[in-house]
Amino acid sequence: MILPAFHHATAFAFGVLGNIVSFLVYLSPIPTFYRICRKKSTEGFDSLPYLVALFSSMLWLYYAMLKGNAMLLITINSFGCVIEMVYIILYITYATRYSRKLTIRYFIAMNLGAFSFFILMTRYAAPPHLQVAVFGWICVAVSVCVFASPLSVVAQVIRTKSVEFMPFYLSLFLTLGAVMWFGFGFFSQDKHVYIPNIIGFLLGISQMVLHVIYRRQPAGKVIAVEKLPESHPFPEIIIASSTAPAGETQVYQLADISKAPPPADGREQDGTNGATDQLPVKRGDDAV
Repeated sequence: MILPAFHHATAFAFGVLGNIVSFLVYLSPIPTFYRICRKKSTEGFDSLPYLVALFSSMLWLYYAMLKGNAMLLITINSFGCVIEMVYIILYITYATRYSRKLTIRYFIAMNLGAFSFFILMTRYAAPPHLQVAVFGWICVAVSVCVFASPLSVVAQVIRTKSVEFMPFYLSLFLTLGAVMWFGFGFFSQDKHVYIPNIIGFLLGISQMVLHVIYRRQPAGKVIAVEKLPESHPFPEIIIASSTAPAGETQVYQLADISKAPPPADGREQDGTNGATDQLPVKRGDDAV
């Protein structure tokens, strides 16, 4: 009797700590969206991480309700659904037409279509005694994808040798959250909770290692140059200018590219597009 009581108390403690850490993680994009609202532009930020986070919260919320006796999962994922919807609405409000349409398509396909499909498949295709297990493994698969989604940012960090789009404290709290939820799942004997958090912990550690390696890279400098595809409507580009404040970039519509500031050495700009070979350009919609 002592051992089960210890497991229950430990699982509860880890669950409470997991709620606190995950609550802070959900609030971490607030500075980003404050910047978006202030500048009335989504700049180089992508909506996909918020759509995926909403999708994951929806799945875990349904799993907790299906399983029963999982109040600590219900509380944090209910909050996650609400706050991620707020982020997505703000993103759609200030996004370019191309990004807005893409975000809405992803939302319909993933957050409405895929979510409904998984619920119907579990409810009508799986036997009643296996429904919790089936939906639990669906949550595991999606959670692994959520933890792996920053790999594109990791690749960008390695390519550009800059951690501008991978905040250290976000990586730290994601790692701490993985530890807390692993403990909750392990002591509550729920393998669907602790298995994906093993992967989350390893990926979180790798992100913090990159921070240690590239943290001294000068801010505001973009090293990689990416070519825009011909099919893209070219809503905007981002120029890393030597005249911009440290850690910031300047955004110009394509039609106004001639207004970009000249390089620091005062050389003439190319009359074809107003840019020089000293101004690295990256596609705004591809950055996270």
